[in-house]
Amino acid sequence: MKKWNMFTTNEIKPKGWLYKQLRIQATGLSGNLDKVWPDIRDSSWIGGTKDGWERVPYWLDGFIPLAYFLEDKDMIARAKKYIDAIVSKQNDDGWLCPCSKENRANYDAWAVFLMTKVLTVYYECSKDEKIPDVIYRTLKNYYELISTEQIKLFGWAEYRWFEFFIAINFTYERCKEDWLKDLAKIIKKQGSDYEACAVYWDTPRNEWAFYTHIVNIAMMLKYEAVSCELLDTEYKDIAEKLRGVLKQYNGTVVEIFTGDECLSGISPIQGTELCAVVEQMYAYELLFAYTGDSKWAERLEILAFNALPATISDDMWTHQYVQMNNQIACQKFIDTKPIFRTNGPESHLFGLEPNFGCCTANFNQGWPKFALSSFMYNDEGVINVVPVPCQLKTSDFDITLDTNYPFDNILKYTIDSNKDFKFEIRIPADAENIIVNEKKASTDELIFNIVAGDRREITVSFELKPHFEDYSYNLKYVKCGNLVFSLPIKFEKIMHEYVRNDVERKFPYCDYELFPQSDWNYAFADASLTVESKTPGEVP
Repeated sequence: MKKWNMFTTNEIKPKGWLYKQLRIQATGLSGNLDKVWPDIRDSSWIGGTKDGWERVPYWLDGFIPLAYFLEDKDMIARAKKYIDAIVSKQNDDGWLCPCSKENRANYDAWAVFLMTKVLTVYYECSKDEKIPDVIYRTLKNYYELISTEQIKLFGWAEYRWFEFFIAINFTYERCKEDWLKDLAKIIKKQGSDYEACAVYWDTPRNEWAFYTHIVNIAMMLKYEAVSCELLDTEYKDIAEKLRGVLKQYNGTVVEIFTGDECLSGISPIQGTELCAVVEQMYAYELLFAYTGDSKWAERLEILAFNALPATISDDMWTHQYVQMNNQIACQKFIDTKPIFRTNGPESHLFGLEPNFGCCTANFNQGWPKFALSSFMYNDEGVINVVPVPCQLKTSDFDITLDTNYPFDNILKYTIDSNKDFKFEIRIPADAENIIVNEKKASTDELIFNIVAGDRREITVSFELKPHFEDYSYNLKYVKCGNLVFSLPIKFEKIMHEYVRNDVERKFPYCDYELFPQSDWNYAFADASLTVESKTPGEVP
């Protein structure tokens, strides 16, 4: 494996269309959820009476890097307010979550895993020096409880055990204490074995189960990568094996797997939960970082450029719980049974929390963590993993990438460096006619030796040809590079403002039904394809 490390929000600064996308997110639901949604605004994590489990950490997981990317002082202060409140309530023995001592054994530890992961994100952004100790004490407390069998994994924690390894790895890199490896082994032993679960993935079960739950499965793909070093086991690329099974029986044209809410087969009218999209993105980001295998970066692009924007409104105030690859309407199933296997009749509407609120809090990690994955580094040098517009600036070098990719295929790098290093550029696997500074090149030639003190300008261009690819049922779809194409359907938007369970939906975070107003029942009649390129615009 060729391991890469992540830069921080203080070192990577999005530009161009990527900055616009993050700014839209900040002015939309992600940047305002603590003002309008009771489960965040009045959470037990900060002393309120509402949700004290996954929703605040889910929201912070994306809100924190978003705030620091944009250098938004108000958002940074609000993130600090939440983190400080959470940390201030840590028990003397290290227990962190809003749960009484008597109820710890019944508290699903998934929230423990998630909050410690969030604290690693906050530390990387803020460099708040109290945070590593907070994480250390939380882990030590959990080790003492689980090693003495006062608690054990169950429920969501049993199927998301590997999420704890983000914080365990973070802490082990700092202190190298053996009990952390012992904790890792206990967590792995008590966690679910997904290789054994794969026998249940070949046919939709039409019943809810942890081992076919789409978000668990999206998270799971990274489990070997994040755990093998702590467990002292050889990396075998189990993710590729399991992804192959999932793709065969539940695959879609945009890399996600169907899951409404559990694995749903290969019909393109089955849905996929939004949480699964952003968690699968995060899994692929870490898979590339731990392995250096470019296939994960390719697949990450497909998710980010197709699946993620498809399921969130342009203003990012509303989202779907489930998206469908072939979707002609977003209207309630009133007199008929929903086509979803375990979801309700409003799951595909755009709204504040259609069907269930987890995605309301969790979707906002998608774009910020994608931006964090644009550049990575190791002892040999730096790699541009995903060529999106941004600047990487550290004490050693300053690299600016001007591009509209994936809207066009021209990459312009300006590099100033105080040290010698190797710079690598990854471009789509099916790129053709690659030109580097006006000379024809191959992908093998996209590695450059940068010399300290010299300014280096590198321009890379390439062609991507649109083509048909095969899907199940003898269906085909059009792909160009890592973009998948769909027919634009004109629609009428019907707004619904109401209150349910004391949660208010009002403009702009109300619910919407979308009814088709143009023909949608088209198919390709021949194999001729032409490309029309457009600039990203104000809404990428």
